[in-house]
Amino acid sequence: MDSNNDRIQLLDAAEQLFYERGYQTVGMDALREASGLPLKRIYSLFQGKDQIAVAMLQHRDKRWIASLEQHIGHEEDPSDQLLAVFDWLESWLSREGHRGCAWINAFGELGAVSPGVTQAVRDHKNRLKSLITDLAGQAGASQETADAIFLLAEGAMVTAGISGRPDVAIQARRAAQVLLAA
Repeated sequence: MDSNNDRIQLLDAAEQLFYERGYQTVGMDALREASGLPLKRIYSLFQGKDQIAVAMLQHRDKRWIASLEQHIGHEEDPSDQLLAVFDWLESWLSREGHRGCAWINAFGELGAVSPGVTQAVRDHKNRLKSLITDLAGQAGASQETADAIFLLAEGAMVTAGISGRPDVAIQARRAAQVLLAA
């Protein structure tokens, strides 16, 4: 058996189940069924569901950040790259079945009881903040402005997840534009 393929197969199944149903409602049998892997194989890859959740968040983070970086890479000007973050968010928030930010959802469900999940969420949010801070700095904006733009992105994700309105990312983009122009 190819360990890496089995691992990815399990993490992809876990991502879909956790995102659709929540972390606490998904049991190991559901992960077994969705991944097509025997429980013995799953336990040889991870000690338990908490470790699967952490690895899934890390796996998702790599794809999420790579997709965002690819999108903003189409722009040359740092200000345009920074605003493209919101364009990408609007597209991502518009996907069918969107249920909010996977990391915020994980933190809400497991943050109090899983230090690993808490760290995976913080790592993801720190990567996003670092990306926004770097772009804002390249655009000549202050750290204070970069922090505000990061909060606009986070607020758009939370608001869209609750309201079901992906256009909040465009509203956040306009606010970021105002901050950059100030």
